[in-house]
Amino acid sequence: GKVYGMVVDKQKIQRSVRRSTNMMGRTLPIVIGVVLLVSMAIVFIPPSTYTKVFSGNTLIDPLIGAMLGSIVAGNPINSYIIAGELLSQGISLVAVTAFLVAWVTVGIVQFPAESMLLGKKFAIVRNTVSFVSSLLVAVLTTAMIEMIL
Repeated sequence: GKVYGMVVDKQKIQRSVRRSTNMMGRTLPIVIGVVLLVSMAIVFIPPSTYTKVFSGNTLIDPLIGAMLGSIVAGNPINSYIIAGELLSQGISLVAVTAFLVAWVTVGIVQFPAESMLLGKKFAIVRNTVSFVSSLLVAVLTTAMIEMIL
């Protein structure tokens, strides 16, 4: 048949749907495993643990925050709670921001699954760029907030 003036090959569409379904079936266990692993990390590492790691140094703390966020990883909803807890414990805004951005964008925990599904080179480049970006975003965000206030 024709759709929007284009010839549609039903066999190609059926083959594409089958391949997509097979790919989803293979990736679903990996995705579920990553979600469970990240959830366990969130539950077993309380926010009070993070406060012991930061030194109070404005140059080193963002790096520590980005490294910690990269290792632990999580979702944005939990990050607001953890951010509030860290800020209430006296950790600098730049360190908390670096932690949060890395927490959401960098994924050491998800790295094996990501490299298997998307390729090792892609996973390395994406995580490296995300880590460096987390530091830049933290510094720029904090500088902009200080300028405004």
